[in-house]
Amino acid sequence: MDDLEVKGRIFDIQRYSIHDGIGIRTIVFLKGCAMRCKWCCNPESQSHEIETMTVLGEPKTVGRDVTVAEVMDIVERDRQYYYRSGGGLTLSGGESLLQPDFAKALLKEAKRRGINTAMESMGFADFKVIESILPYLDTYLFDIKHTDPAKHEKFCGKRNDLMLENARKTALSGLTRLIVRVPVIPTFNDTPEEIAGIARFADSLPGVKDIHLLPYHRYGEGKYEGLNRPYPMGNIETPTAEHMEMLKKQVEHVSKLVCHIGG
Repeated sequence: MDDLEVKGRIFDIQRYSIHDGIGIRTIVFLKGCAMRCKWCCNPESQSHEIETMTVLGEPKTVGRDVTVAEVMDIVERDRQYYYRSGGGLTLSGGESLLQPDFAKALLKEAKRRGINTAMESMGFADFKVIESILPYLDTYLFDIKHTDPAKHEKFCGKRNDLMLENARKTALSGLTRLIVRVPVIPTFNDTPEEIAGIARFADSLPGVKDIHLLPYHRYGEGKYEGLNRPYPMGNIETPTAEHMEMLKKQVEHVSKLVCHIGG
């Protein structure tokens, strides 16, 4: 099958983004995720099924099946901005690797057209799946949430052994620029010791130079109500700027990584 004919399921396409890779980017959000992170800001991404979510009092269908050709028609609209800013296409989710054929075809077609590619992912897949897309991936924004498998399972639904192993294998491949991203979540991983542990792991990955600390926010809370689901994080507040700055200094103290706050 021609790559342009490959079909996948998405729930959104966001243009003019500056937070998920270098430059101005178009983000394609793929539907479906194996995790159930308590703080997830896109709960409509978790199920692969097409759903109905109430938005501003009106029902909205979440999820649609599209071809690579249909997605690339939208991506191409902003080529001039990619050229000027170094931006391009970013895959997000959900977990992009749960639709491996679609993700690979999108990245491959973008590279064929000379468009920079990135993927935001937890690395939850057999490494053979990741290995198959690395030749078409310029930047891998790899989410690492904790180094403790048991605590990861408690807050995210699954252990992280496979993901940590895949982060190391991806770094060892040398085929893509690997950036470690850490959502900083109160009650989960926001202590200096926990962030230092993640920083030490990231620092051990060959070729990794950057780590991004992403402060927890409550922007997705209303989506849970729209899906008739309780918000799992209750009344947890966002970290203060002072706390984030302290964690940044902790990263820099224990590693050689360049630490950024935000995407």
